[in-house]
Amino acid sequence: MSAEQPQSLVVFSDDWGRHPSSCQHLIRQLLPDYRVLWVNTIGTRAPRLDWNTVKRVAEKLRQWGRTPDAEPTETHGSLEVTNPRMWPWFTRAADRRLNAWLLERQLAPQIRQLPGPVTALTTLPITADLTDRLPVDRWVYYCVDDFSEWPGLDAQTLRTMDDDMIARADQIVAVSEHLQTIIARHARDSSLLTHGVDLEHWMTVMPDQSRDGAGGFPDLPGGPLAVFWGVIDRRLDTAMLTALSRELHEGHIVLAGPQQDPDPAIMSLPNVMTTGPVPFDRLPALAARADVLVMPYADLPVTRAMQPLKMKEYLATGRPVVVSELPAVAAWQDCMDVCRTAEEFASAVRAAVTAGLPAAQQSARKRLQQESWAAKAKMLQQTLCRQDVPLKQQLVCTP
Repeated sequence: MSAEQPQSLVVFSDDWGRHPSSCQHLIRQLLPDYRVLWVNTIGTRAPRLDWNTVKRVAEKLRQWGRTPDAEPTETHGSLEVTNPRMWPWFTRAADRRLNAWLLERQLAPQIRQLPGPVTALTTLPITADLTDRLPVDRWVYYCVDDFSEWPGLDAQTLRTMDDDMIARADQIVAVSEHLQTIIARHARDSSLLTHGVDLEHWMTVMPDQSRDGAGGFPDLPGGPLAVFWGVIDRRLDTAMLTALSRELHEGHIVLAGPQQDPDPAIMSLPNVMTTGPVPFDRLPALAARADVLVMPYADLPVTRAMQPLKMKEYLATGRPVVVSELPAVAAWQDCMDVCRTAEEFASAVRAAVTAGLPAAQQSARKRLQQESWAAKAKMLQQTLCRQDVPLKQQLVCTP
């Protein structure tokens, strides 16, 4: 990148610092080279009459009430976080027009102050109405999920906006081959950028250092522990967890993370316990308490499209890992146990509790060394700097 012509990124994604998404991991790596305006949005979930929505609304109102100087960002000098006010619906055409107007009015003056050229990077289809309204030189759609298939979201609205964003983006980056296939149906090409992993973070607590609860989880019971972390929702496979509950009757299944309308049958299993959300910096200690880390996702359109961040995180912990069969795990199946049926899943967890991590799987995990977020950020930067895509103003990048 030329020092005489600095670049800027305007990023639309989840709230900065709220949870460690792939976009946040990547942007942290790029901060030394780019000015970044990070836009906290209302996300893709329309308000509902439940406690999670009440908490989220309160959080947004607090953000909107802050002055920019008061925004906590654990900040890097080149990062600015902004919280534009938005209308919390996109269902009707009028909703979309209102949000486009609100965002243009608030963001355009901030973007004009950035050193150009400016690239907008978005993980959210709700930005589709901004592509012709904001003063940026290029739009890159970083496609991380098939949001139209997510449980609890407005499927038709998100499908429409996703189609629009795919059509209007200058470049598209996808986290999975399944998403690339969806994008190709729109006659668009995309670059594949699978998720990375912060190996140093996951090695901060080694597997046998927190077995006595010293890692900050004194409430976890004794006996075998099968641990899952992430959003607890309808993507979890009820049959697999039910079979595991029976097989691991003297132990517990620990589900760590926020709950978004999970199947009540899972939550009523006698040896399932929940911890609520666990901060990212405490997850290595939670992994160290586990006998096995599990990823029991059901075979659904949404799970076939996703690339779970936790998969490589699990592998980096040194613990045995048992997962359901999904496209995202195919390239790493020699590093863990991959199961098709509920019975296979329960049996594999039982075997892992007894035998621990097989030497062959431990050896296969050595290739995680090539999966760092720094390496992934370099791949993204190469995409951002491609010269074969028309620009209002060409980006200037290092060779």
